[in-house]
Amino acid sequence: MAERPHLYAMTPDDLVAHLRSCAVAITDGEARRILSHVISDDSDGFPDRRPVAGRISDAVTATTVRCGLRLVERAEDPADGFVKYLLESPDGALSEAVRIPLEKPDAYSVCLSTQSGCAMACAFCATGRLGLRRNLAAWEIVAAFLAVRRDATGRATGAVFQGQGEPLANYDEVIRAARVLSNPCGGRVAADNISISTVGLVPAIRRYAREGHPYRLIVSLTSTNPERRAALLPVASRWSLDEVAEALREYAVASKGLVTVAWVTIAGLNTGDDEVEGLARLLGDLPLRVNLIEVNDPRPDGFKAPDIAELDRFRDALKARGWPVIRRYSGGFGAHAACGMLASVRIGG
Repeated sequence: MAERPHLYAMTPDDLVAHLRSCAVAITDGEARRILSHVISDDSDGFPDRRPVAGRISDAVTATTVRCGLRLVERAEDPADGFVKYLLESPDGALSEAVRIPLEKPDAYSVCLSTQSGCAMACAFCATGRLGLRRNLAAWEIVAAFLAVRRDATGRATGAVFQGQGEPLANYDEVIRAARVLSNPCGGRVAADNISISTVGLVPAIRRYAREGHPYRLIVSLTSTNPERRAALLPVASRWSLDEVAEALREYAVASKGLVTVAWVTIAGLNTGDDEVEGLARLLGDLPLRVNLIEVNDPRPDGFKAPDIAELDRFRDALKARGWPVIRRYSGGFGAHAACGMLASVRIGG
């Protein structure tokens, strides 16, 4: 017997197709009402005043699954208001989500994990030191979003697939989750406010470009020196920088927008003029935007973030090339919620 699908992983089209495969007639409008009730409104059960006819809601209950994740711990950094949620799946797998406060006081973004652990082993990332436990299903990613939204005031206006794991290594489930989150009957997050991050899985970037998804793609470059990049991001040894650049050219043509590269800045290592010149040689022909993210490594012998003078010199050199440069504030250090710190640890012991 086939496993029952989870409602959190469905768009209205999915629900219509599923119920019709079960010989249950349902209209598009009825499917929208059901998923608005379950995901958009995050409502339990079906109330006495049901969103659709009883026979349909009964069929939904009988042929689908609806469950959430257990909140293990909520940790807030009082310094900046970032909140980390440690979540447990029914099989015991742990993952994390982070609520990111925005300048607008009634809005926030959600940083979502796509795997429990990670196989990429990036040298500066605590998640990479966990190793990969397993991929998360689309419903688990959506359930994490709902867990954050349930706890927060205001509105979730953005989502970033930048928590635990490499999103493009879990491609199908991540795209499915993004479709649910951007659906008016789902998370109600505008598609262009959803970002998917990758350390540079070339075949997946090319597939993403071919399929023409509306979500933002962010590629973590971090260095244009091949040896340095491979030391920091071991997966980089699988594809040359020229292959990454060619995949980004395909994406630039398909998306008709800026190509965003993320750069984890590390003191004395990857903020020199050689990196600026390398970036110009590699991607200077593309409409480029650079996101600077300071490394977060609490280990005594770990990587250090550049001081403000070093960071400003690097930023100014990048801007002199005509590239928009955004310094991304990675908050939540005190709650182990900052980029590179998600290691499934309880702050409370």
